[in-house]
Amino acid sequence: MKKWVVFILLLLSGSVLLAQSNTTDSPVIDSVKSKWGKVKIVDGAEMTSSNDIVENIAQSKEYTTLASVIEDAGLTETFKSKGPITVFAPTNQAFDKLPAGQLDTLLKPNHKLDLSYLITYHAIAGRLTARDIARKINANNGQAVFTTIAGSKLTAKIDENRNIVLVDENGNESIVSKFDIPQSNGILHIVTAVLEPKPKAI
Repeated sequence: MKKWVVFILLLLSGSVLLAQSNTTDSPVIDSVKSKWGKVKIVDGAEMTSSNDIVENIAQSKEYTTLASVIEDAGLTETFKSKGPITVFAPTNQAFDKLPAGQLDTLLKPNHKLDLSYLITYHAIAGRLTARDIARKINANNGQAVFTTIAGSKLTAKIDENRNIVLVDENGNESIVSKFDIPQSNGILHIVTAVLEPKPKAI
């Protein structure tokens, strides 16, 4: 009789654990360790810490626009470099929010420098975790200013929902929706909108 009671309790506890692991509304990205390094499931795709930024972005159908513009801007080697680099990666939906025709214009050969400027505005030299960013925000009276690889400034703050929000030089905001995705050459954070620097002064 005792054996049956123990068996039933084990079954019940296993069901609870399974239910917890299948929760979809958790802000935490699934993470496991493999012989290739730490693996995180990001928008249904596996991103492995032993892969570089370009390799991991290519794993997901949610980042096909970003992968394409990195290549078109001639930045593949930059984002495959040793780094480390912190990248705020816009999803395809984030690119879809741009004004109609803007991306098509940027993809023209004579706008390659403008496209490169836009994409490098989403990157900061060094490895910045969400905790690093939050600490700097708290240490600077509610906002922190970072210099991007593009040479332009990017501001970070924390909103009323405890989200880290990035504010570009035009005052547009983008929420960091997923964070701390390790890369072999840096760290990746996912953002909900494309960040745009002010045009370079000629």
